[in-house]
Amino acid sequence: MGKKVILGMSGGVDSSVAAALLLEQGYDVEGVFMRNWDSAANSDILGNPTAEDEICPQEVDYADAQKVAEQLGIKLHRVDFVEEYWNRVFMYFLNAYKAGRTPNPDIMCNKEVKFKAFLDYAMELGCDYIAMGHYARVEHGVEESQMLRGLDNNKDQTYFLSQLTQKQLGKTLFPLGELQKSEVRDIAQRLGLATAKKKDSTGVCFIGERDFTKFLQNYLPAQNGRMKTLDGRDMGEHIGLMYYTIGQRKGLGIGGAGDAWFVIGKNLKENVLLVGQGFEHEYVYADEAIITDVNWIPKARFEGKFSCTAKFRYRQADVAVFLEWIDETTLRVKCQEPVRAMTPGQAAVFYSDEACLGGGMILSAFKDGVKREY
Repeated sequence: MGKKVILGMSGGVDSSVAAALLLEQGYDVEGVFMRNWDSAANSDILGNPTAEDEICPQEVDYADAQKVAEQLGIKLHRVDFVEEYWNRVFMYFLNAYKAGRTPNPDIMCNKEVKFKAFLDYAMELGCDYIAMGHYARVEHGVEESQMLRGLDNNKDQTYFLSQLTQKQLGKTLFPLGELQKSEVRDIAQRLGLATAKKKDSTGVCFIGERDFTKFLQNYLPAQNGRMKTLDGRDMGEHIGLMYYTIGQRKGLGIGGAGDAWFVIGKNLKENVLLVGQGFEHEYVYADEAIITDVNWIPKARFEGKFSCTAKFRYRQADVAVFLEWIDETTLRVKCQEPVRAMTPGQAAVFYSDEACLGGGMILSAFKDGVKREY
């Protein structure tokens, strides 16, 4: 019997194929389905449930995970992390929005639930490793583990895994890291897995696909205000600063001649949404940022200035940067070229070639030494 691996099974094709690959590699595999969001418990907040809530997609996913587990002959556990998700992820999510930032719940979900609460649970089951269906790679060395980009550039998920620690990585396997998404689909169809043709989920981690503004309004009451240009011209009313992100085009309701209108900044003190015309509006660009809550994956921390690349949003092209520590968990990042829509609350993730070095949260952005009203 090989080493024991506890695999997170979501009821999707990726984790299904991950289970099959681990079995082929000789591991003793058990699956765990995580329940992290309770629509029924929140029905008083959400109001009348949508058809999606009534169908209860989590139960559909659980049934799919059960089908695959039965096909592969592995045991499937079910665990409830609703409280952990609410306290560690969703409250962080809401508090960031209240502060005018645009958070990334998937990163916090990986840090606090999938690779923390889940890992603790898996250790109780006697695992040697945990595994997930993420598109990333991990190399386990004698002294430390290294996280590498997934070989499928379009699916690489290291951006969302940048808060993982050495302890977490040392216990983690990513069976799909060497594969293209098309290969994963092919394997699922070849094996006849129940999830082979199931579409990928694209919603917020565990909350699902929803009208996000309406969903958020159930938890954070709107505070309407004015939309203005940098020179003070009034362009209409916004529904609440928290519902907009830097560089956003949709939902502004501003017509007229000329280029399209975009969100270019936020004046939190006066509750004003700054807007401007043109995708390349100068105010949307920044060349420096302060990054807080930094998780540095390598054991050795650099001294002085450090050259690497960074992503300031998922699927953004890498940007050459210089890093400098301000304190133990805060970095000053200087970009070698201006970056569009460097949004407070989003993640800045650092790379050295294929290796993910870690990341943190964008606190503030600057252009030519002047702080942007983001």
